[in-house]
Amino acid sequence: MNTVMTYHRPVLLKESLEALQIKADGTYLDLTFGGGGHAMAILEYLKEGKLYAFDQDEDAAENAARITSKSFKFIKNNFRYADKFLKLHGVAKVDGILADLGVSSHQIDTPERGFSTRFEGELDMRMNKEAVLSAKKVVNKYSEEDLHKILGMYGEVKNAKTLATAIVRARATAPIKTNEDLKKILDTYAPRSREYKYYAQVFQALRIEVNSELEVLKEMLERCTNILNPGGRFVVISYHSLEDRLVKNFFAKGKFYGEVEKDVYGNELKPLKSVSRKPIVASELEILENNRARSAKLRIAEKI
Repeated sequence: MNTVMTYHRPVLLKESLEALQIKADGTYLDLTFGGGGHAMAILEYLKEGKLYAFDQDEDAAENAARITSKSFKFIKNNFRYADKFLKLHGVAKVDGILADLGVSSHQIDTPERGFSTRFEGELDMRMNKEAVLSAKKVVNKYSEEDLHKILGMYGEVKNAKTLATAIVRARATAPIKTNEDLKKILDTYAPRSREYKYYAQVFQALRIEVNSELEVLKEMLERCTNILNPGGRFVVISYHSLEDRLVKNFFAKGKFYGEVEKDVYGNELKPLKSVSRKPIVASELEILENNRARSAKLRIAEKI
């Protein structure tokens, strides 16, 4: 467990375990294995039960190889395909699903992965290191119009159009290869005394685009809901408003936009019911011990 905790400290661990209502003989799904903090804790509750964990990151796969429990099975792939891969292992239904949507501490603190504004490294940001699209390709190859779109939509950058123009102008002189190359451009347009928040917004936008995060999230929510047993729990931890809004709407309405659909008798047509209207957030103590927890929101739904 010590190796796991140094790789990544799990956020809202106690709350996640309580939300799942784990049964000793149940079948569970950890969609974002990462450092394995949540997975290791779930395994402590299982006797005859089984835990299947997904992650597309090679470092996570190496971490998973250290777990010797017979109740554990790791599948190296994107969680958007979880239902298909579970069928290959003879699993049709599960009793609980956990997804922690955050970037792991290990990924953030590894400079060459390019996720963090704090380190110098190549602009990468790929969750799957075998993927073709990187942040470097986005900033150097995307049109000004497309850059404007993703900066505004995914980063909620207020001067997205101006910044997109500046990036295109800068790359005409020299390629933008590293985090520092990009931050030098951002410095001119970042609000004074709020530079780091501005960096974070831009990096978030690029990371979401590189990994198709919102589309993958929507696909995962729809597909994984189908493999959840009645009464089973779906637990999701998100870290920014774009993710949280999608999770909140889907849990409450069975769709991502608009109002819940109803049948001719006025009964709501949705596969899940939200367990609580408001998200669970980290305690002050957890935030002091793990700063990444400050923006985490945990939502719980139950299969109808």
